[in-house]
Amino acid sequence: MSNSKTESGFIFTGRHMLAIMVAFFGVIISVNVLMAYLANSTWSGILAKNTYVASQEFNMKAEEARKWAELGYEGALAVEGSTITYRLKGPAEAIARLSEIKAIFHRPVGELQDFSMPLTRVSDGVFSAQHNLAAGSWIVDLAAIEDGKTIYHQAERIAIPE
Repeated sequence: MSNSKTESGFIFTGRHMLAIMVAFFGVIISVNVLMAYLANSTWSGILAKNTYVASQEFNMKAEEARKWAELGYEGALAVEGSTITYRLKGPAEAIARLSEIKAIFHRPVGELQDFSMPLTRVSDGVFSAQHNLAAGSWIVDLAAIEDGKTIYHQAERIAIPE
């Protein structure tokens, strides 16, 4: 028997193992950093107090929004300086009966600066109030309420520059 052995010339060394380990864990760490960045940059900061109840109410709220859209309701919020103006379009007879719009201002995270105020009627479909909003992000819940019943609701996220 002859002891002939074909040699390939490649020898797996500790440096090769180190390169494999660095590449493997580099990919895992890179993916984790990317996922953490995306989670943080896309999170709105809004948390439901009870996620089960919120999920049960979602379809009902979506159906209500479709009905409002079919009726022609559409609102536009504007903040210029200390003047907050809300223009509401919709069925003329319903808009004519509204004397005010209830507005709740809250921060996406935290409750310390949250407040509510009425926007009073300036003309048909135009409601306004004066208030200096602090700089930053706000979520504004606007509700047109008639005889204790919400006839239209809109939530809008706004940013007040510094």
